[in-house]
Amino acid sequence: MQYTIRQVPRNLDEALRRAARERGKSLNEVTIEALARGAGVAEERSRQRDLADIAGTWRKDPAFDSALAAQHTIDEEM
Repeated sequence: MQYTIRQVPRNLDEALRRAARERGKSLNEVTIEALARGAGVAEERSRQRDLADIAGTWRKDPAFDSALAAQHTIDEEM
């Protein structure tokens, strides 16, 4: 499908062209991606990854604490 879009605001034109340069893509590719995101039909959604699902779940483990303490020991012979 092919479109002709008229009266594109200057600031939008500049932003799209800048994005195309920065991403090493064509103006057409960047424009289609922006239209797809705006219409809510983008093929790939950017995945946000964080640690929210494990935050606050740490439990004390004496064996781990002991192993960690052993790593902090200085071997004077070395």
